[in-house]
Formats: sequence, C-alpha cells, structure tokens
Amino acid sequence: MTDVFAQLPHPLLAPVIKLARQAGEAILPFWRANVAVNTKSDDSPVTAADLAAHHVLVDGLLALAPDIHVLSEEDADIPVSERAQWQRWWLVDPLDGTKEFINGSEEFTVNVALIENGRVVFGVVSMPTNNRAYFGGDGLGAWRSDDENHLAPISVRNAPAEAFTVVASRRHSSPEQERLLGGLKEAMGSLELANIGSSLKFCLLAEGAADFYPRLAPTSQWDTAAAQGVLEGAGGEVLELSGEVFTYPPRESLLNSFFLALPAKAQWREKMLALARSN
Repeated sequence: MTDVFAQLPHPLLAPVIKLARQAGEAILPFWRANVAVNTKSDDSPVTAADLAAHHVLVDGLLALAPDIHVLSEEDADIPVSERAQWQRWWLVDPLDGTKEFINGSEEFTVNVALIENGRVVFGVVSMPTNNRAYFGGDGLGAWRSDDENHLAPISVRNAPAEAFTVVASRRHSSPEQERLLGGLKEAMGSLELANIGSSLKFCLLAEGAADFYPRLAPTSQWDTAAAQGVLEGAGGEVLELSGEVFTYPPRESLLNSFFLALPAKAQWREKMLALARSN
C-alpha cells in the first residue's frame, strides 16, 4: 500500500487493512463457484471460504502481534474463564454475510476489530468483490479506501439529506424491530429503508448515506465490532437500548444484546432512544 496508509494514526491499522484484503483474496475463488455449504451447531452456514479466510487472518494476526489473542467466529469455543484474562484481543469474522455469499451477492465482508478491555480500539471492514475497505476507531477518524492507492475520510451526517433513512437487515427481523420501525414512521414522517447485508449496514451510516440502524434482532460479537469501530471513528456511536455504550465484555454467550447505531450529535438522538425504550 502507498505511504498514505502508513500515516494512519494507529501502528496496527495499515497492516490489518492489508491482511483483511488478503483474506478477501482467499474467499474469492469460492464465490459463485457452487461451494459446498455445511451447517454449524447453531444452524448457521459455513463454507470452505469462511475457513480459508479464517486461516489467513489468524496466521497473519498472530505473526503481526503474537501477544494479542484472537477470537474468530470459526474458532470461538474458548472458555470464558480463559477469555476473561485477556486485556487485548482481535475479534474476527472471516466472512460476514455467509448467506449473501452463498446466494452470489457482493454484500459480504471480512471483519477485524481490535478490542481492549471490552472497547473497540479500531475496526476494519473489507469487501472482497470490489477491494473496498472501511476502517476507523473512536478518536482515530474513519476512512474509505476503494483500492490500495485510495484513501478518503468519511463522516456521519447529523441531519437527514431528504427522507430519514433507516438501515434494515434483508434477512433478520423480529416483532420488536417491526414495532420500532412502525414507531419511527410516526415520529419521523417520511421514512426510507435501506436494505443491505453484513456489517455494511454500519458503513452506510459511517459515510453519511443513512441515518439510523436499530438492531432488535440477534447478532454475535464478531458481526458488529469491526463496523462499530468504523462508525465511532466517523462520528457515530453504538448504544445499548439503555443509552449505555455498546461494549464487548468476556461473557459466556457471544450473542449481542439489542443496539442502536446512530450519529452521536444527531438532533433526533434522544427521540430515538426514548422510542426504543418504549418499544
């Protein structure tokens, strides 16, 4: 990568961007190639592409920083008693959006986040099909890169451009989510839904292409951490429904609680929090 990447404000950020892109290169030979699909114990799909990217990332991250532990979706059976001793660790989803990948969509990503004491330091979200990457962290800034020679800062928008745009999952909803969307229509008037797969939902907010991403349906820690870093670097935040900052403590279950992703300085912030709490 060019020297501009070497000037990023965290010494591990540039090499992790490169590594995420390498993991994407390991995925692409399997894309739209009728790859075999297996089912894990939680009924989620896994393919040879997931495992190929997993090995690239784990080997690369351990070579980059041998003292930082790795928690990957494809190797997550690590006792909480062991994880509770970690101060810093990588939280990795080698292929986020496996169902999108299986169906031939481009909306799948490689996610890598550095976690320190439960908080996201920075995250990298890379799209294998077009080489685009989003990355950033709280206090560091956020950027979009369309290739190895391109780097552009990104930021959230604090007011809707036209209609209030809410990001929704194409595949995952819940009664709580549908009730909240109904309340949003009443509260905000004109409402537009943006459906997109994987952690790209956060990235739409981070680059100012959407306003709000409420998630009142299941996710896992590796689904969200990297993109949370991008959003926080771009001036956004991810909150529990209580309004507390969304964190990644070592606990038995690696499932997330419900959350709200939004611009930190949006004028409608308190309205959204009140609406979510009353849902």
